[in-house]
Amino acid sequence: MVMGRAVLFVVTALVTVLSGAWGTLALWYQLPGGSVARILGGATWALAVIALAVFAISRCSWLPLGIYVAMYAALLIWWASIAPSNDRVWSDDVARRLTGRVQGNAVTLDNVRDFTWRTDDDYDARWETRHYDLDRLVSADAVLSYWGSTAIAHAMISFGFDDGSHVVFSVEIRKKRGDQYSSIGGFFRQFETTLVAADERDIIRVRTNVRGEDDYLYPLRMDNATMRALFLSYVQAANTLSAEPEFYNTLTSNCTTIVYRMARRIDPGLPWDVRLLLTGYLPEYLYKIGAVDRSVPLEQLRWRGRITDKAKNASASNFSMAIHANSR
Repeated sequence: MVMGRAVLFVVTALVTVLSGAWGTLALWYQLPGGSVARILGGATWALAVIALAVFAISRCSWLPLGIYVAMYAALLIWWASIAPSNDRVWSDDVARRLTGRVQGNAVTLDNVRDFTWRTDDDYDARWETRHYDLDRLVSADAVLSYWGSTAIAHAMISFGFDDGSHVVFSVEIRKKRGDQYSSIGGFFRQFETTLVAADERDIIRVRTNVRGEDDYLYPLRMDNATMRALFLSYVQAANTLSAEPEFYNTLTSNCTTIVYRMARRIDPGLPWDVRLLLTGYLPEYLYKIGAVDRSVPLEQLRWRGRITDKAKNASASNFSMAIHANSR
């Protein structure tokens, strides 16, 4: 009996601490009214949780737990009322929503991004309508961009056509103007999700040449039917996000997990793996399932796939040709 009470106490304390911390962060990231209101709201919540815990321990009472459950229920009701939106003052690079129209083999994409970047704050903004013939689709490449940890990378898919043109699809956070990326904020509905289609000389070059990231390109092994289906899945996802905005989530709805869900619709047998969350290790996953060339060791494939130096030495006019040279 004593042991059972001890275990119950420990479990209750752990759940209270974790849920209390979550509530503090939720108020910090989402409480309206500016930073002062968020600080006061988060601090008030944290102090209330501590006070209830102290009262429960000192008086050996379960009443504070009941009060906390009621508080937490109210917090969850408020949390559920926070809805994503397509109508905010967005950063220029995610200001427009990608949409697509499909007529047989012909695909028209509206709001394809083609920025010329000098710095993160200095650029020429261009958005275009592009037309693609799926009969001329010849390649798909996974592009991974690293900016710090080897465990974390941003994943994109670049589709190539027989005329040498490419379009890159990238699932990204949709930042409001003035926002800074926060991986923790990505757990707390700080950002919406957006799907960007862009030229390689925009969306890859800005990472290698402007932001100093380290990029790798891995040609994917898939037949034309699968490649076409994946391309169309991106178009469908773009149209869905345009009509029904969604929150970005660092863990469950990020650049890789969304691609995985689309790929699962094409191949339901595609296995799940923790490397879909630790995106920096995605090459190991792709190698394991045979989605990339396995005729060479993975380290050789990685060495061959590094495009950072190629990107830095390429001009904008021949950027795609330069980064794809000797990639296959």
